[in-house]
Amino acid sequence: MINIEKLKQQFKKILSLDAHPGHIATGFAAGVFISFTPFFGLHTPLAIAVAFIFRLNKLTCITGAWANTPLTVVPALAASYKLGEFMLGNKPLEFQVTSLKWSSLKMYASSLLLGSSVIGFFAALASYAVCYWLVTVFRRKDAGLAEITREMEEVGEDLE
Repeated sequence: MINIEKLKQQFKKILSLDAHPGHIATGFAAGVFISFTPFFGLHTPLAIAVAFIFRLNKLTCITGAWANTPLTVVPALAASYKLGEFMLGNKPLEFQVTSLKWSSLKMYASSLLLGSSVIGFFAALASYAVCYWLVTVFRRKDAGLAEITREMEEVGEDLE
């Protein structure tokens, strides 16, 4: 069973991180992009690697990588495949997923990678905007966090 109070506490912890709202939102957006890739089982390691390489917020990047849940994976895969086939100028075949292992998705690889990249890109843009907005709105409610955010936005970087 999902513990709503614990989920709220984790959400508040992310929103009150001691970092620029853009830094938090960028990490989350990168994770959301990763969550739409067809590399199941590798989303978390990919998010950690991307966060380290690009110096993004690790917590928000990993959280974003979990955005594409088991309930949305198959519809996202089907949409990615159809979009990829459309962009390649091909007529989509019937998309049958027997397993989420790469060996069963390999025949759809080019379409899946293209389609999931486009969908992931637009999902990342939307998630960046929503996350940035949520962080700034949440921080305005707390005087201390609001002052830190204002200073960060003026300076354009994290304060130490």
